Amino acid sequence: MDEERDLVVFEDDAGNELTMEVLDYLAYEGKEYALLTESVEDDEDGDEDEPVEVFIMEVRPVGEDQEEFVPVDEALAETLIKIFESDDFDEVYEDDEDEE
Repeated sequence: MDEERDLVVFEDDAGNELTMEVLDYLAYEGKEYALLTESVEDDEDGDEDEPVEVFIMEVRPVGEDQEEFVPVDEALAETLIKIFESDDFDEVYEDDEDEE
């Protein structure tokens, strides 16, 4: 299965790079957010049942063709994770897009 992955590379204060995969996007209250997880190569050994750590970041446009990913506070992250986990996520997401 050859799916195109949406990868973002972050650099910490020490200059170390961390590649994250965008799992999904969500428009909420006029802003765009991304659900990310650490990128793992397909051929790496790993337990598929192992919990995956996810992060929520606000996506802000920078210039014409670039984006900046900004961490959100814990309360907002919890709200957005509930939306991502909800059974009606697609419906909520489509309603937000219609409002724009």
